[in-house]
Amino acid sequence: MLNIIYLAGLLFLVSTAPQAAFAAAPSLPVQFTNVGAHYDVLKGNIKVATMTETYTRTQGGYRIESVTKAIGLLAMFKPEVIRVTSEGTLTAKGLRPLAYIQERKLDTERNTRADFDWKTKNITLTDRTGKRTLPLQAGTQDRLSAMYQFMFAPLQNATELNFNMTNGSKVDEYSYRITPDQSMTIPLGTFKALYVTNLPQDSENRTEIWLATEHGNFPYKMTITESNGDKFTQVLTQINFE
Repeated sequence: MLNIIYLAGLLFLVSTAPQAAFAAAPSLPVQFTNVGAHYDVLKGNIKVATMTETYTRTQGGYRIESVTKAIGLLAMFKPEVIRVTSEGTLTAKGLRPLAYIQERKLDTERNTRADFDWKTKNITLTDRTGKRTLPLQAGTQDRLSAMYQFMFAPLQNATELNFNMTNGSKVDEYSYRITPDQSMTIPLGTFKALYVTNLPQDSENRTEIWLATEHGNFPYKMTITESNGDKFTQVLTQINFE
């Protein structure tokens, strides 16, 4: 049961475009000072969790908060709540995280944190095993800042994504392929989209993301298919741009 709510918190594991794609940020998304988004999380056709997120522009920076709550039968067995925050600065290339924190209401031993030191080019990770410091690569995002980075990256001419991303416990490198001129249908309607997917090896999960091109490349839908065939979908049910 716990894996379901954990996947709900992991659905947007994507980040920055190739470095050349950051030459100029699109004008519309940069104007957003606040974004409020609500999602349903489904296993197959059954809703197992809800997610509420807020993105706020601050003086020279940003703050993102995401809260995922189990619902239905899952909540009866494991009423977990995951609260994730990311704070950092805004640069010409978009979001630059400074601190990432993931907190669980029940399973507190799985809480994690990442602190980014861009001056020394080091990242400090904190989890149940303690603290450790690793080299910090340019463009590294955390799991939460990753999806909002799309608002600052003109992806229409990009064909792939290559990036580093941390969940507070480790830093991994990811590679995704971009397909333009797609569409998606969600409860809010049908939207033009960029389709982003990884190329999984044997026993790896497949991740698919649909970015709404007319709404600042914001991720409106994402699906993770596990190696055993189980499918988890995160779909937007409400959005507010200011």
